[in-house]
Amino acid sequence: MRQTKVAYRYAKALFELAVQTAKVEEVRNDLMLVRDVKHKDLSNLLVSPVVAGEKKISIFNAIFAKHIQPLTTSFFKLIFGKGRSIAIYAIIEAFEEMYREHKGIKLVELTTAIPASDDVKATVKKMLSENKLLLGKTIEFKEKTDPSILGGLIVQVDDKLFDASIKHDLQFIKRQFIKNMYIKDL
Repeated sequence: MRQTKVAYRYAKALFELAVQTAKVEEVRNDLMLVRDVKHKDLSNLLVSPVVAGEKKISIFNAIFAKHIQPLTTSFFKLIFGKGRSIAIYAIIEAFEEMYREHKGIKLVELTTAIPASDDVKATVKKMLSENKLLLGKTIEFKEKTDPSILGGLIVQVDDKLFDASIKHDLQFIKRQFIKNMYIKDL
């Protein structure tokens, strides 16, 4: 997903500071904690442009201060103070992308008709690890299920797509029949 310039800049600043202080893992865990809070009202409050920055800081500190690093707390104070809270989740996503790049992790989107078994994931991981573009990378799956593909799988790495779904094969066969339907016998 494309990040805004603001989100990327803030994420880059936080990531570089985390690297300098050797707190990359801790800061990432803090950001994942904030991201994974599933309370709709809290999420809306944190990104709301209507709620004052000072109020957000006090609410954030009351909820998270005991559970996250001082570096992360200071970063969120800066975000709230500068009125950039609308970009919190984009900043977290940009940080996560930088983290994966730093650790040599490649995110691969795996789409199947039903949840993929461990054997299927292992086979796909083995095939991808042999690809020269992914040599030395750790492969991490983002799994999706889409019953409309009927069977098989779709693998997407960055902007490259490998479609081995039954739906794709049926569409290909259909195009071949349509294309060949009007060819006269010789």
